[in-house]
Amino acid sequence: MPVPIRLVLVRHGQSIWNVDNLFTGWTDVDLSTQGCEEARQAGRELAREAVVPDIVFTSVLKRAIRTQWLMLDELDLLWLPVARSWRLNERHYGALQGLNKAQTVERHGEAQVKIWRRSYDIPPPPLGLDDQRHPRFDRRYADVAARDLPATESLKDTLARVLPYWQQCIVPELKLGRQVLVVAHGNSLRALVKMLDDLSEQAVVDLNIPTGVPLLYEFDHALRPLASRYLGDAEAIRAAAEAVRRQTEKQR
Repeated sequence: MPVPIRLVLVRHGQSIWNVDNLFTGWTDVDLSTQGCEEARQAGRELAREAVVPDIVFTSVLKRAIRTQWLMLDELDLLWLPVARSWRLNERHYGALQGLNKAQTVERHGEAQVKIWRRSYDIPPPPLGLDDQRHPRFDRRYADVAARDLPATESLKDTLARVLPYWQQCIVPELKLGRQVLVVAHGNSLRALVKMLDDLSEQAVVDLNIPTGVPLLYEFDHALRPLASRYLGDAEAIRAAAEAVRRQTEKQR
């Protein structure tokens, strides 16, 4: 029986802005202490399942880069090739970046913030071109065409920039039969899961991906998904996904 092709998706470990419940987007914040342990645990889960990646893809944001480094360190695979791309970055949250999620709900209302945060095709308010948070002021994007640099994004926009990278860079590795690890972000991974699982726009709104938990896909050799599952303790994973869902609830 042919061995299935494996793809592992991992949202970075908890970041310091996750702890403070801030909209992060393209802001380059690091992992928290808990996030570092989540990353190492993700590596241990791969080892437990005998999943041995051949190549790694990450964004250009340090919370994803450090997560993949800690995972590979746990697996003693620091020598693996790693490709980084801005196309795997988190969704750009525009002018919401740096704001507290619960406080933003208090100011704008839960319904409006849910639309900005979770709707498929409605982006938050954009950054101004002169705002120093705009990616055009960041040297890591110097080689990215100005028209491609977002000032805000919806999940639909995020999928539109992730999909070409998936097709041009990740799929060819899977077609070669390589085991691929993608370490990215909640929304860039939600975009990939929507595509892989053929989720509706409404279904993806309700999808919550926990930090630091490997999501394993198995494909046949035509790259048709056979199965997918999270690796780790099922109850802990459900609790972590629920915590993601509750981030914009009003503080009592």
